[in-house]
Amino acid sequence: MLVDEGEYIVDEVMRHWVTRVVPSLVVIAGILCCAAMPWLGSGWWVGLLLGLGLGGYGFYRLHLEFMDRFVITNMRVFRVDGIVDQHMATMPIARILDISVRQTFLGQLLGYGHFVFESAAQDQGLKRINYVPDIERRDLTIQRVIQRAGLRARMKPIEEDEDGA
Repeated sequence: MLVDEGEYIVDEVMRHWVTRVVPSLVVIAGILCCAAMPWLGSGWWVGLLLGLGLGGYGFYRLHLEFMDRFVITNMRVFRVDGIVDQHMATMPIARILDISVRQTFLGQLLGYGHFVFESAAQDQGLKRINYVPDIERRDLTIQRVIQRAGLRARMKPIEEDEDGA
């Protein structure tokens, strides 16, 4: 954060809960494999290895989902993700030319969508942000930040003539 330059966080967004369903099911499958060990007889170690492997992988994926953040500041938008190796992709507000919002049918039912950012740069580090909860509100937040920064021209209302034309 560029605190010295007056940057502050407007909104910080975690990915939608739907991204944690499959990793949670993998953890549950790992627990069930470990629970089945007494019934596997001399092959109990297969249940143990499979259970530990599935559980470890599921917990890793869950942690990865919790570490994925999308942040909107008054100067830029950026995404931070990763556990051991963190990756940050950023785009200054001034370079955002267009924002597309895509919502699948399931996304409409569960309340998430996907952002696609278009900028003047041909190769950009921040193009797609998937599984953003309450996407309409986040889109309005970004539009407000852009407007407050004075990057989009305001249109004056059309004044009617005295005879109504």
